Amino acid sequence: MSARAVDRVEQWKEPPMSPRRANLAAVPAPEAEDDPSDVLLTPGEVALLFRVTPKTVTRWAEAGKLPAIRTLGGHRRFRVADVDRVRAEVASRLRPALR
Repeated sequence: MSARAVDRVEQWKEPPMSPRRANLAAVPAPEAEDDPSDVLLTPGEVALLFRVTPKTVTRWAEAGKLPAIRTLGGHRRFRVADVDRVRAEVASRLRPALR
């Protein structure tokens, strides 16, 4: 790679930071929560756990089978604790049928 090409690549690696962005960069990141039950999952992530489609997860939320939280943008999110509780309920109903 020529020196001129290297200069062009270096130029685009990191854009100059505005004073406002520099102030935001100085703010420390919030500490991660110790409680994993506060983690929120998307409908797609929940669907992978249950091996169903995200639309099915949305239908469960609408039916009240799975508690959901709405984001400011209107998207659904699910608490890990709620998902684990529903998975345990489903598993307990399926266990007698498997015997």
